[in-house]
Amino acid sequence: MELKLILQIVGFTLGLLYLWLEYRANIYLWLVGLVMPVVHGTLYFQTGLYADFGMNVYYFLASVYGWLVWRNAPKTEKGGGISRTPARRWPMIAAAYAAIHLFIYWVLVTFTNSTVPFWDSLTTSLSIVGMWMLSRKYLEQWFVWFVVNLVTVGLYFYKEIPLTALLYTIYLTMSLAGYFRWRRMMRRQMRG
Repeated sequence: MELKLILQIVGFTLGLLYLWLEYRANIYLWLVGLVMPVVHGTLYFQTGLYADFGMNVYYFLASVYGWLVWRNAPKTEKGGGISRTPARRWPMIAAAYAAIHLFIYWVLVTFTNSTVPFWDSLTTSLSIVGMWMLSRKYLEQWFVWFVVNLVTVGLYFYKEIPLTALLYTIYLTMSLAGYFRWRRMMRRQMRG
């Protein structure tokens, strides 16, 4: 079996497990998040998605960070701790996204043979923001993932990695389901 297909199958399986754990706001998502970037990073490098490859280095480090933040949350937050993104954070989030997108785009155009530098840098920069928001258990992180997943589906079909595109189609649907589940969890924690 071709390595590209094996990586897609393993990545698909890990991705479903990760998504299920994220949907349930389960801390073990971060442990899966330590393995998944190795698999997807290898796949993306082979297909010339260099920003997505680099993104997986960040995903690995973000998983370590997320694990530590969630593990060390006050006991009252371990079952919840979900909140809305504070309004004062949005300008910082937008500025971080813009700066990261421009930097990654410049790197891709200047130093790689990427055929999709704008889209690759868009999904990567939004993913960086989304992972940070996830580590903080901000409800709106699901909207960021919705946009990432929507663009990624098209990008991965274009790059001829259809099984991974299918995984992101599932992610796209689960972005909405995750938002509604987390919102219910947040409301329950506020009442109780």
